[in-house]
Amino acid sequence: MKVLLATGLYPPEIGGPATYTKQLEEELPRRGVEVAVLPFRVARFARWWTPPGVRHVVYFWKCLQIAKHVDVVYAQDAVSVGLPASLAARIAGKKYMVRIPGDYAWEQGRQRWGVEAELDAFQTKKYGWRVECVRMIQKSVVRRAALVVTPSDYMNHLVRQWLPVAQQERVHTIYSSVSTPSHIEPHESFAPFLVVSSGRKVPWKHFDAIERVVAKEPGWQFFLASELPREEALSWVKAANVYVLNSTYEGLSHALVEAMLLGTPVIATKVGGNPELIRDKVDGQLIPPQDDEALHRSLVEVYNNPQAARERAESAQGRAEAFSVEVTVQKLVTLLQTL
Repeated sequence: MKVLLATGLYPPEIGGPATYTKQLEEELPRRGVEVAVLPFRVARFARWWTPPGVRHVVYFWKCLQIAKHVDVVYAQDAVSVGLPASLAARIAGKKYMVRIPGDYAWEQGRQRWGVEAELDAFQTKKYGWRVECVRMIQKSVVRRAALVVTPSDYMNHLVRQWLPVAQQERVHTIYSSVSTPSHIEPHESFAPFLVVSSGRKVPWKHFDAIERVVAKEPGWQFFLASELPREEALSWVKAANVYVLNSTYEGLSHALVEAMLLGTPVIATKVGGNPELIRDKVDGQLIPPQDDEALHRSLVEVYNNPQAARERAESAQGRAEAFSVEVTVQKLVTLLQTL
């Protein structure tokens, strides 16, 4: 079997899709699956700004050329690469599957088009033509797919709502493979209590609230490990007394799993896929979203009782084994073999 991985991001670009695609490129051939990778950046003409519509046409054409020589086209999102990849697969007569890490229509709506609703509420509301156009494309691409992969049961449930009942069995949860380098040195820090978070600077991460809460306590320091090389960001997470994920939405957070693997105590909001990772008071602490007081109480608890926090972190390390490369990639191979 030969698979084309159509991806929006690819190293040296950063982000979960880039890490996930690179991992599949390395691991699938070890399990008898040949891989070709097509990053979206190939659609940008050298030294020229290329309009989005033109980029998607160029990407479709390049995807079509490769699709003729593979068995399966596997897109890593439903719009940016999902739409051109699904059309290319259809014309080439090849099987098509898509991974849905999040709701692209909602993300774009929140960042660009004035959507204020959180993800669950967004599913039942109507918005302007731009949001509804992206939502229509997303659902159409998912409905064309022979298989749909989601990174959490939370996203699985959400995506099933986009499909007719007869097609819902096509949706499968495969947790993302997450690993960290074998040895990460903690970043040097002189703070008596260091709170770290990481990720893209998007509205639903609420980094400002973490900074606001940490500022209440003299001597506490907050560091946002964003837009840094991966190993440097991980060194800050390793150095932290506690890692905080304060989102109002998460499909499945790579960053949270990385903190678990590194043995750093974690506090996360009880949203999206987070409860699938963290059992409250067992592997870390779960707090309500957009609740500064709850976040402050949890941070004070870690500060006052570091031994209990370390015990929860040790439990989380063991739980993170479910996201090993061996487990998750083999599940994907088994799924590919059903096509």
